[in-house]
Amino acid sequence: MALRSGYFTVYVAFHFVIAALFHFSVATPGGGGSNVLSLLQPYDRLYYGGVRAYFGEEWGKAAELLEKSIATKESLLRVRRQCHDDCVAAGREALDKLDSKEGSLWDLLALDWVQQKAECLRFCIGRSVTPAGQLPVSTDIEYEFGSRNPYNFLQVTYYKMEKLHKAASAAHTYFVANPSHLEMRNNIEKYRRMEGVTEEAFQDREIENEKHWVLYDSAVQYEASSDWVQVAEKWKACVNETLRQTDECRVQCEVASQRLPEDRGVDSVDGAFEKAAALSLSLLACRQSCVTQVATRPGRISAQEDFLPSQLEHLHIAQFKAGDISGAVQTLRSLLLFYPSDKDSLDNLQLYSETLGGDTESQGTQPAQEIVRYISRSLQEKKLLYFGMENLDFSFIDPDLWTPEDVVPESLRDAWRAEKDKMNEKMKEGEEEEEVDDSGFFAGGPVPRVGVTITMDDELMNGTNRVVLDGVMTEKECGRIMQLAAAAASAGDGYRGRRSPHTPHETFEGLTVLRAVKLAQDGMVNQSDAKLLYELGERARDLLHSYFRSPSGLFISFTHLVCRSAIAGDQKGRLDLSHPVHVDNCLLEPETKQCWREPPAFIHRDLSAILYLNDNFEGGELFFTNRDAKTVTARVQPSCGRLVGFSSGPVNPHGVTAVTSGRRCALALWFTKEKFYRDMEREEAEAMWAAGGQSVVKKDVEEKEGTAARNARSQAPKERSRGRGRVTGGRDEL
Repeated sequence: MALRSGYFTVYVAFHFVIAALFHFSVATPGGGGSNVLSLLQPYDRLYYGGVRAYFGEEWGKAAELLEKSIATKESLLRVRRQCHDDCVAAGREALDKLDSKEGSLWDLLALDWVQQKAECLRFCIGRSVTPAGQLPVSTDIEYEFGSRNPYNFLQVTYYKMEKLHKAASAAHTYFVANPSHLEMRNNIEKYRRMEGVTEEAFQDREIENEKHWVLYDSAVQYEASSDWVQVAEKWKACVNETLRQTDECRVQCEVASQRLPEDRGVDSVDGAFEKAAALSLSLLACRQSCVTQVATRPGRISAQEDFLPSQLEHLHIAQFKAGDISGAVQTLRSLLLFYPSDKDSLDNLQLYSETLGGDTESQGTQPAQEIVRYISRSLQEKKLLYFGMENLDFSFIDPDLWTPEDVVPESLRDAWRAEKDKMNEKMKEGEEEEEVDDSGFFAGGPVPRVGVTITMDDELMNGTNRVVLDGVMTEKECGRIMQLAAAAASAGDGYRGRRSPHTPHETFEGLTVLRAVKLAQDGMVNQSDAKLLYELGERARDLLHSYFRSPSGLFISFTHLVCRSAIAGDQKGRLDLSHPVHVDNCLLEPETKQCWREPPAFIHRDLSAILYLNDNFEGGELFFTNRDAKTVTARVQPSCGRLVGFSSGPVNPHGVTAVTSGRRCALALWFTKEKFYRDMEREEAEAMWAAGGQSVVKKDVEEKEGTAARNARSQAPKERSRGRGRVTGGRDEL
């Protein structure tokens, strides 16, 4: 629809009203002549029914309802899309008259157009969906389906029903969106070894929504082989599929019922116009957010910046190398719509023009029309959204880096420039090889213990705030703690009894200080060995507190004696790690080199340490990497009395190579600067000793904070679940 410049201000305000009326109409549950039993039911109700059946161990019913919830959601999206397409022509006559009328008649025709289209949609959707099924679902349900939790329940359900092929498919589908879920990875490896389960079982059931990522990965693979014809073909298909997925997302924003402003907790929205404006702006923001949604790979936290422009850049280079110069020119002109003054693109355009020589027809090739429409539509929406920010106190986060400055109102430009500079700085920081550690630690302090030597420092370990100290324990002390582990360590301790939290090829045993003390009181282990386990934590803390020159206090957050043992006969062809690369206080995303300091990461951890007890095993080497989780920067071979200390943040991603033979034991320690997160189990152990008339050597014993303090191990899970009432827990590992 062409807009006269004189009507723009009116259109800005009026757009809010007519779009809101459209959504009020669609959101009103519509009746119909269809049998209600044949209509689509609310998929959230089916899901909760399936979950209840799951916890009641009614496996057949659980499978039926969970599958129905997934199928119903898919059917609902298809119905909305089909009704949108069927109702496109509704009110077309009134729409065609808009630019030929004047004054209030323009407004009336616009309202007539919106009402006709809304009535068409309401009637169409009402023929297939129950009134309750048309209502918006809660954010909890959106999260459950967005994170693919129905498949988490289904994989256990089908396993219990001995339908292993379906269980493997559900497990794989869930794992694609949750690649750091260790239990599911272990389950998948177990399924692979089960009789009757073939490779065909491991199919992603949500692949329909990820075709653009399949094409993206395929294009990258062909680039590695320099098959430029195939590369160009794949990138072109990827661009088209990205546009299609974006359009599908935008349609769902438009057709889906939306919550009213008061349902979103917007208390300050008064009056019909203000509510209509807020609702309409929310619709536009939803459409804009589709850019981020489509550019976020399943299982990733953040979107790939400039997703569509980057594809166009790959495409024009591939077309040029494949000899399709005319196609390269068109793609490059399309890319220039996003960044008109980009020097590299302008230089490439000059090169392509020179290559074409006298082919004036190809030189005059215009940008692809679908990209022209994409840009034009996006800019119109951005103008309206920024108008809402300036005049209606609406909050909007622009998902694009290419947004031109003249779209942003003058009053918002300073803040917009500052935010854009932050984003650019963040991207540059992610590309920089040299890391800056903001932990507040400064390696190089004294080592206050006779016999302890510095074996490796920052320079030798190619990193920041890393150290290897030898001589922290004697051979005799190592032997005592090894005996303690053999006598008292329990399978999977600290990880809810799992054989191994990281790999199915090893067993994992652990022991905490408090458990050791309780066993000592029961006469199961030597009291002196339990006290030594406690004292080693204090010893490591004193050494690292001094070496890293911490200006504040340093508290032990958690102490865990862990032993990993290779499973005999289960090591052939093994490619995994004993502990995958990770960062101790943030969620590492290797693809973007970002590390997100948010739950479920243990964000309170500041300093990490490992005190080794033995070396009579194969593998089990500690290694550090860059943020890509691939480039190894340092390796440390375990040995008795060797202490490795490092800051817990993103400058120190680390992992452990596979233990392929023998048993590897070490004392894992984490420290925090916040007294609130100190390990309360240690204080409980002290209280038990004190009650028995025994003492324990401890420096700088802090007074207790009573019930306000908590064991730091429980902090991350509690942070994660705070404020969300979704279904959790009860999932079995095989």
